[in-house]
Amino acid sequence: MTEFKDNDREIHQFRMRLTALVGLVFICFGLLVARFVWLQVLQHDKFALQAEGNRIALVPIVPNRGLIVDRNGVVLARNYSAYTLEITPSKLQSNMESVIDELAKLVTIEQRDRRRFKRLLEESRSFASVPLRTRLTDDEVARFTAQRFRFPGVEVQARLFRQYPLGETASHVIGYIGRINQKEAARLEEEGLDANYNGTEHMGKEGVEKKYESYLHGTTGYEQVERTAGGRAIRTLSRTAPTPGSNLILSIDIELQKVVEEAFGENRGALVAIEPSTGDVLAYVSRPGYDPNLFVDGIDTQSWNELNTSLDKPLMNRPLSGTYPPGSTFKPFMSLAALELGFRKPSDAIRDPGFFMLGGHRFNDDKPGGHGYVDMYRSIAESCDTYYYQLGNEMGIDNIANFMGQFGFGHPTGIDLEHEKTGVLPSKEWKAKRFARNRAAQKWVGGDTISVSIGQGFNNYSMIQLAHAVSTLANNGVVMKPHLVKIIEDGATKQRSLTVPKETKRIPLKQENIDFIKRAMVGVTQEAYGTGRRAFAGAEYISAGKTGTAQVIGLKGQKYNAHAIDERHRDNALYVAFAPADKPTIALALIVENVGFGASFAAPIARKAIDYHLLGKRPAPPKPKDPVPGAPAAPAAPKPTAPAAQPAAPIIQAAAAVSAPAPATRKE
Repeated sequence: MTEFKDNDREIHQFRMRLTALVGLVFICFGLLVARFVWLQVLQHDKFALQAEGNRIALVPIVPNRGLIVDRNGVVLARNYSAYTLEITPSKLQSNMESVIDELAKLVTIEQRDRRRFKRLLEESRSFASVPLRTRLTDDEVARFTAQRFRFPGVEVQARLFRQYPLGETASHVIGYIGRINQKEAARLEEEGLDANYNGTEHMGKEGVEKKYESYLHGTTGYEQVERTAGGRAIRTLSRTAPTPGSNLILSIDIELQKVVEEAFGENRGALVAIEPSTGDVLAYVSRPGYDPNLFVDGIDTQSWNELNTSLDKPLMNRPLSGTYPPGSTFKPFMSLAALELGFRKPSDAIRDPGFFMLGGHRFNDDKPGGHGYVDMYRSIAESCDTYYYQLGNEMGIDNIANFMGQFGFGHPTGIDLEHEKTGVLPSKEWKAKRFARNRAAQKWVGGDTISVSIGQGFNNYSMIQLAHAVSTLANNGVVMKPHLVKIIEDGATKQRSLTVPKETKRIPLKQENIDFIKRAMVGVTQEAYGTGRRAFAGAEYISAGKTGTAQVIGLKGQKYNAHAIDERHRDNALYVAFAPADKPTIALALIVENVGFGASFAAPIARKAIDYHLLGKRPAPPKPKDPVPGAPAAPAAPKPTAPAAQPAAPIIQAAAAVSAPAPATRKE
């Protein structure tokens, strides 16, 4: 049967489909128009700003870090530029180890570079670049640049590096810089300083590098750079120049520093020398030291372990963080306290039998049989323990603590370094707090005072505290804050400002009492029985001093025998001094750990320091043990120009009138 097409129906269906299609086209076109209006009209400002941002890059310009120089202009920390090979982990497209292996075919990458890289990688953020190799040669830069397309996420960057040209010398003063870790980055962000560190990878970690970071860093500059869509720079639109960091002029005399460091040899210890009238720290020695250059690029694991696990603790800042009993160097201050508080007159004397009895306990002097007739002058010059056992017992611990606190014992000096230890100035209140959980040990007993009176017992002070106290004594009670940075020189204007422009305070002391103590300390180096006489024999100046020997462990009544004791348990040797005695320009305190008597080991180092400071004399170099026959002799070192020897002080001329007859020489 024949079927007829319904043309009208088909035409209707076609029109319906066409209408739907046209409607769909209009809807899509309407959506495009709406989106166009949204992007081009309503959101125009936003996307115009983004487009401008993509076209113009804000590139930080890292400021030059300030220089560090000594008081005579010798450069101790400086900058230099070099190329580094850096990896940004978040941009890598393959395994990191394989990338490093491929890079090693182009540039030299040693195992220590890999170890350092892994350690820095753990401390860094994933989007931050981490140096794999530093100080690339021109050939290495050229080889990598030719193959750069193979290594996305790897770049060669021109960086400013810090260098410490004198290596270990004054390392604990200068400190070092290192890469900014996550904790430091978070702190900078909290303090609102992160913008000023854009482009900066390093900051001060120790020493004055850390303490004066805000001065040394400077202000970051910026360049507005126009670039293509591919990121290639076309031209510089504007430039805000960076402000270089301020330069630091230290109070340190680096040549004096070298003399003292050499004088310590292989011994452990610390020395601080201060100019009394200004508070300038002339020498600040902590032995052993370390090379701060190891930390600039990120120290490798092996070197870090060697420094960190060494029994000699080279990373420890001994003058600041090491605290020790002062031994007999405490005695001049005890005598001054007795004079000021009215417990003694200079002429008061005792008969020393070689011991002092208290409550059935015998406190021995280190000289069997005693010193005989001892007045205050002789008690200092010859260092008589029994005199101070009796004096301390009469004064009481509270009088001792209150007086000594005025000289800074047991208190931070405020020197411009971080992490200064407070030390311990013992008192009844201190002991009650220290032994709060042990009621039986809280009570202060007479024997505690006896030990404190000779600089032992609970006494514990840093060398910076002891040097500060001696400097204050030499300065007649005028307290000057000790400081390592003398002048800050503005990086832009070159304007200079003193860090300590005036005195801190004055201790109310009677000048006749100060003069007497100074005369007695002169007797230490001038009297036949003076404990520092041998070390200063033949000196071209008159100095005042005091030897000290401090126990490291208790002997429980046994006689001290250095050969029978472990080396690190042997006595510490101490010495304090100032010179010239009439108008001091240097005051110092030093300790040599675990060597024995202060007169034998500490005083000779003080002599070398003062010889150089006053006379420009350097210790004679050691003679070669096995000279080669026929070899030419080494040229003699040029003799530095030295000031004239200082005349004897008026306070010295009166010394003999107060002293007693001289017995045999005694070591301390």
